[in-house]
Amino acid sequence: MGRKLAVVTTIVLLAYFLAPYALRGVGELLIVNDVVEKSDAVVVLSTGVEYYPRLMESADLYRRGLAEFVVINGNRKSAALRELERLGFERCCGWDEDAVRILQILGVPGEKIIRVSAEDAFDTISEARAVGEALRGTSVRSIIVATSRTHTRRARYVWSRLYGEVFTVNAVAAGADPFDPAAWWRQLRQIRWVLAEYGGWCFLWWQRWFGPGLQAAVA
Repeated sequence: MGRKLAVVTTIVLLAYFLAPYALRGVGELLIVNDVVEKSDAVVVLSTGVEYYPRLMESADLYRRGLAEFVVINGNRKSAALRELERLGFERCCGWDEDAVRILQILGVPGEKIIRVSAEDAFDTISEARAVGEALRGTSVRSIIVATSRTHTRRARYVWSRLYGEVFTVNAVAAGADPFDPAAWWRQLRQIRWVLAEYGGWCFLWWQRWFGPGLQAAVA
């Protein structure tokens, strides 16, 4: 009995002391931060969480001379919003006004901001499809995808799979993003971010092995 108790105690102690390292690895696995050279544009992803740090990161890349243009997108429209518009609802201002004002405050001239209306984008894949198709007919050939830390690896994967033959794709994490891979399990909102991100990866794997594949999913 004493020997079994010692084994169980050892296992519990190992789990207790090693768990933070394992959990940190879970958080760090989601993050990539490419070393980027000058690109034609930095694309600010708007689906997901912590949008404002992404705007700040894109403006910083522009000021450092690493991007010629900043690309923003938005104007999401659900079925409910379309019905409200049919009944006469009108926005008080343009969908892009806040983002443009923030970028201009941070040093990005208005003529260097490319606006893409992506009414039907609701996740990383549909957003990449809408923005990528809008950029395909321009002079943009290299992009930096600016997004939240937990979203960088999956965003780069999606963009590379869809447009790797069209654009050179890199991804950077927003420097002001609050995600902490060393302690994410201590905050409820960060736990939700991690679970949602791994859920997104599960969807991609499902599409690859049991569905029509990523290309067909956005076709």
